[in-house]
Amino acid sequence: MLKLGVNIDHVATLRQARYQGKAAGEPDPADAAIICEAAGAHGITIHLREDRRHIQERDVWSIREIVKTRLNLEMANAPEILALALKVKPEIVCLVPEHRKEVTTEGGLEVVGQLKDLIDTRKRLNDAGIEVSLFITPDLRQVEASAKAGAQFIELHTGAFAEQFHEPEQRHGEIQRLVIAAKRAHEIGLQVNAGHGLNYQNLSSLHCVPHLVELNIGHSIISRSITVGLHQAVQQMLRLMQNDAA
Repeated sequence: MLKLGVNIDHVATLRQARYQGKAAGEPDPADAAIICEAAGAHGITIHLREDRRHIQERDVWSIREIVKTRLNLEMANAPEILALALKVKPEIVCLVPEHRKEVTTEGGLEVVGQLKDLIDTRKRLNDAGIEVSLFITPDLRQVEASAKAGAQFIELHTGAFAEQFHEPEQRHGEIQRLVIAAKRAHEIGLQVNAGHGLNYQNLSSLHCVPHLVELNIGHSIISRSITVGLHQAVQQMLRLMQNDAA
């Protein structure tokens, strides 16, 4: 069964718009995590950025305490955040590239060029009982390097697919890249997640990508929750995923 991890970063984005620098404020992403799990989400995803633009350290601790499914902590391979992850002990860490001026994560991790550092970080996380995923573009070189790094998962960056969704020829090309990458990852022992830019309109086009374990979706679900509520937004996404798998 294809699983859904709900990224709740943008609940914190809304809070920070009014309560930046404050010790508390609303809405609380921990409350959102509880609602998402009650609606059937298989996991909660949060990204602690180096610039703390949305999720704060206090959120990481409070969400860790209440999540009963699976906590996925997205993070740059930065010493300060790695030290926190080793204390918090999420079920899985997804290592991502991070640039201060980007609106959202714009590309995949350059695993090939950072292999030694990523192996060191992966070992430290695994030794603490934390699984490791690498967020990569659907490129075979990056897939192969992820296996060399010893990661348990990759998360395929679906941003290019999402951007090209309304252009049939380009969309087909991006889907084929995802298919080829997922097949190769499975062959060499990697489990495969996917995420970035996925929404209620484009999700069904991913049904032909094999071996997917989990989709991580955030902005689309949080956006829809404004009109239908978070519980209903999560359930609508889960129904789409179930229909596509049928």
